[in-house]
Amino acid sequence: MPIARLLAGTALATALVAVAAPPARAAVNDPLYDKQWGLRQINAEPAWRTSTGAGVVIAIVDTGVDLGHPDLKSKLVRGATFVDCGPTSCGNGDWRGPNGKPDASDEHGTHVAGIAAAATGNGAGVAGAAPDAKIMPIKVLEAGSGSFADIAHGIRYATDHGAKVINLSLGALPGAQALTLTGLESAATEAIAYAEAKGVAVIAAAGNETAPLCGTPAWEPGALCVTATDRNEVKAWYSNLGVKTDLKAVAAPGGAGLVSCDDDVWSSVPRGTGSASCGHGDYDAYAGTSMATPYVAGVAALLFAQKRSLDNVYSVLMSTARTPIVGLRGVYTPTYGWGIVDAQAAVAAPRT
Repeated sequence: MPIARLLAGTALATALVAVAAPPARAAVNDPLYDKQWGLRQINAEPAWRTSTGAGVVIAIVDTGVDLGHPDLKSKLVRGATFVDCGPTSCGNGDWRGPNGKPDASDEHGTHVAGIAAAATGNGAGVAGAAPDAKIMPIKVLEAGSGSFADIAHGIRYATDHGAKVINLSLGALPGAQALTLTGLESAATEAIAYAEAKGVAVIAAAGNETAPLCGTPAWEPGALCVTATDRNEVKAWYSNLGVKTDLKAVAAPGGAGLVSCDDDVWSSVPRGTGSASCGHGDYDAYAGTSMATPYVAGVAALLFAQKRSLDNVYSVLMSTARTPIVGLRGVYTPTYGWGIVDAQAAVAAPRT
């Protein structure tokens, strides 16, 4: 897959104990499920016997979502648009934005949404990491870029309108951490702190620049940084490392980003926008830490559905993650953070 297909949703940051009885779950008959190696890497299907994410809303703060997509439309709650709108929404989170026109790279949010919570067992397309979670589409990026201010508006909207998980598959270029550390840019930092204070998880992409640090906003306190792995559980070549001051980082499947479509991550895209090389009309294969992040957001939704606190959700995601090859849990490395998230182990962890 050409490097140009790597997607980070890059933001132009100028102004990235016992459990309840298992819930019923329809058979996984989604046609592209066999291609979704990422779900197997995180042990998703066994976890669904314990939690499916029912009752939890995942906000996809991104480029917007195709609201009529057959694998997503039944999963949506009302969203919002913050692109050239100021602090007040001027839309409903549709991927086409206020001007009603599709822009290059705006397929991104629909792809991210499907990874997190596509309708599952419906005989169409792909399965989601949290099959019964709802999706809140929030558009803060246009043509793949946006501002810290709009991102902050999206985070605050999601927090105030019922989301328990906020997915940020976006990030600024390396070095932008200095803007937030020095206070020159504080909008997103303060919005993430606001979400954390309200008990909302913020799951953010590490970035695709092979840099040693998590990019911002993943760098910020209160956010869980997500690095990317390939299907062999090796760190993806493009992924930033999971290094940040609070060491709050994990890994998840992001794809190879090289040649083979099936080595990348299959998910939904706006209807009819699937690429000629990989696409199936309404579905396509992308790679990036953007794709890794919604896997973690989905597992966070499984945990919140068990009535866990935010502190417990973050603690469990990190303590049950596994380091590839050696199989250790609860061990931090710069490459994988605390390891690849493990949905099955996470939902079985104590709720303390």
